[in-house]
Amino acid sequence: MREFALTPRLRQLADWVPPGARIADVGTDHAYLPVWLRLHGRVVSAIACDLREGPLARARETGRTWGVDGVDYRLGNGLTVVSPEEADTVVIAGMGGENIAAILARAPWIAGGKHTLLLQPQSRAETLRAFLAENGCVIRREALVEDRGVLYPVMEAGAGEMNLSLGQIYGGAALLHDPLGDRYIIQKIIRLQTAVAGINRSGGGQEKADGLRDIITALLSMREEWRRANSQGN
Repeated sequence: MREFALTPRLRQLADWVPPGARIADVGTDHAYLPVWLRLHGRVVSAIACDLREGPLARARETGRTWGVDGVDYRLGNGLTVVSPEEADTVVIAGMGGENIAAILARAPWIAGGKHTLLLQPQSRAETLRAFLAENGCVIRREALVEDRGVLYPVMEAGAGEMNLSLGQIYGGAALLHDPLGDRYIIQKIIRLQTAVAGINRSGGGQEKADGLRDIITALLSMREEWRRANSQGN
């Protein structure tokens, strides 16, 4: 059999899927993750959901190509086509953090304590972290994955209480010992500094600029904390 290789970010998600899980993959696109998991016997069942027929057709083709059954392909918006009892693990990857938060907001049952959430925001991860903290979820673990030169956070969350500092919202809830944590924080600081410089050049929005400076200060503290945690002797 020829090799079916996942991208680094999808492989990280696959590694975190509990053995024997029943998964729902929202925004499945080509359904690489659920098909790979079924192909390797890692999950009992999989639901592959997408909002558009085009990606869902590609998903079905992936299943046919690899001769995989046990994947249910569904057309629909987010988790509206999934019942809570049909899955114990929900995967939402490859979209912005605000979109992931909106999908979860329409499915309040995710905070009921019976589901594991595996989330991989492409952008606005801070929006997703803040949403989880405000809606009865805790980030159990978080990791950074480099894929084609870009750093992506991957999160495992579930029901629980979580209080995050400003630095954790923007710099990671559980990345203190991640080897890529320093680079991730530096990238965030540089982007924010660029935004502040743009506001200063335009001569307006000083309240917004002050808010961004507060985030930068929090991230600088996070960076020092990361450096202490990862210095030699620790």
